[in-house]
Amino acid sequence: MLEYKIVSLKPLLPGERTTVKESVQKWLIRSINDPIVKILAKNSKLTKTQLETLLIDFLATNIAAKPLKNEEKARLRLSKAEISRGAFNRTLRQARKNVIQSMYTIILLGYLGMFNSTRLDPYLEAASKLQHYVSAYRDILSNDKLAEEQLRIVSMLREELKSSLEELSGTSALSKA
Repeated sequence: MLEYKIVSLKPLLPGERTTVKESVQKWLIRSINDPIVKILAKNSKLTKTQLETLLIDFLATNIAAKPLKNEEKARLRLSKAEISRGAFNRTLRQARKNVIQSMYTIILLGYLGMFNSTRLDPYLEAASKLQHYVSAYRDILSNDKLAEEQLRIVSMLREELKSSLEELSGTSALSKA
């Protein structure tokens, strides 16, 4: 099974002190502005607000090292306007429902044998490219000495992945045999 780790999460530099809100918001901004995330999000079933809410729900507890109430999570949103706990909960519920429905769509296609169709091969190849990109990116983050060659490879993988994803985002992509 393919597993994707979030590639935009960078550790804090030694001596860098930030609040949970600052850490979460910096991470959100990096994630949302990542070119691969932009393409994937644009073509996903999630709205930008739902994606941000899901990311906050996932990340806030990990950064805070303690469970946060949804009221506290609501204050972590990037928008300047305060949102209520109820609005945060509603958006989170909608986002989770969209994710679950997307997963069921994938399960349904697999059950019906559509993954054996050559029409889905380009998507599976894109998933494989994404896995390679995440792995290469993670290697760079864990390496103290960055080699220009590593940066060039990751950049090349990112551009290739962006191109593949953009090509596959149109509805006609599934009609090609």
